Amino acid sequence: MTVSTASRANFRNYILVTLTYWGFTITDGALRLLVLLYFNNIGYTPIQIASLFLFYEVFGVVTNFLGGWIGSQLGLKVTLYAGLGLQILSLVLLSFLNPAWAQWIAVLYVMMAQAFSGVAKDLTKMSTKSAIRLVVPQDAQSALFKWVAILTGSKNALKGVGFFVGSALLGAFGFVHSLWIMAGCLFLLLFTGLFLPKGMGKIKAKVKFSQLFSKSKEINILSAARFFLFGSRDVWFVVGLPVFLRSVLGWSFSQVGGFLACWVIGYGMIQSLAPTLIRQFGSGRPPQAKTVQFWTFSLVAVPAAIALALQLNVPANAVIVGGLLLFGVVFAFNSAVHSYQVLAFTDDDKVALNVGFYYMANSGGRLAGTVLSGLIYQFYGLVGCLWVSAALVLAAAMVTRKLPDPKPSRAIAWQAEGGD
Repeated sequence: MTVSTASRANFRNYILVTLTYWGFTITDGALRLLVLLYFNNIGYTPIQIASLFLFYEVFGVVTNFLGGWIGSQLGLKVTLYAGLGLQILSLVLLSFLNPAWAQWIAVLYVMMAQAFSGVAKDLTKMSTKSAIRLVVPQDAQSALFKWVAILTGSKNALKGVGFFVGSALLGAFGFVHSLWIMAGCLFLLLFTGLFLPKGMGKIKAKVKFSQLFSKSKEINILSAARFFLFGSRDVWFVVGLPVFLRSVLGWSFSQVGGFLACWVIGYGMIQSLAPTLIRQFGSGRPPQAKTVQFWTFSLVAVPAAIALALQLNVPANAVIVGGLLLFGVVFAFNSAVHSYQVLAFTDDDKVALNVGFYYMANSGGRLAGTVLSGLIYQFYGLVGCLWVSAALVLAAAMVTRKLPDPKPSRAIAWQAEGGD
């Protein structure tokens, strides 16, 4: 295969994987807001709503831990489309929920269905992020940062679209019909798998169980920082913020969904632009250790400032809108740099294992944030959630102080290619 033919094939695979991930992401965002708003509307407490997502996050942790191993043994194509199939199953199961059931039965049933969705989300994400490493040459770090940022940023923008879609579908078609519409759309995406190569990401050597735990200092540090970073977001964003907007400020379904959608879309756009912005205002090199540290320490002040403003009785609508916009910008740079560095520190033959381990920490942070969001909001309100968020960001910042710089050869590759 010539270089140009290989490049075209890699670009085609990138497009197919990205389109599949985009479609999945819209339904994932829509499902989250659909479940949250529906059960809040029928009288569930914040703790009960948080419990609905508990298995979603728990099984996400397990999936990321084992998913890298499965992907390395069976190939990323298998894990990608298994994730798509499990999401369809989750949507169908939720459509059979009976409002006449006892509340504890309904909660357990939704938790079970959400478990399949959690497995699906992290199988799909792990497969997609790993596939990008395989279609970009090992020494082309600037291209890697750009492609990862585009994929991750567009994913987050479309997750925001999913928030809007979920709230709009709930208002227009109701809970059950919304689920069937999304399941049908995902079923059509299964056919993209016919065009992807077999064995993508599969390695010949058998992997021992002990190898599932990363032995890379860089990956371990990034994973720990990721745990605290995403815990800091979800501790106020998952349950506390939507319930506050709906129950305290009196926003409608469409207003809550539309605002959260706009926030995530804007966050995704900033994330996609991160390589260009960092190159333009930085040194032209790939993100270094100090890049991660700067953005993480900067983020500490944002939830703390929002909490102080609310405690000082500054108008809540202005504080939430302005504060959330600032939080989104700083968090987007953090996430973009993290997503790049985990691949920059990973060799091709270990990509599925390391990315799976890294996103296991990501899922663990979301799990902790989800549980804390419902618990803290019920007893201490949104202000309490924000102070815990600031503490978790500070923990992430302290962890990143031990992160080394990338190898000099990788910085040279960035400079040689113009840093974009």
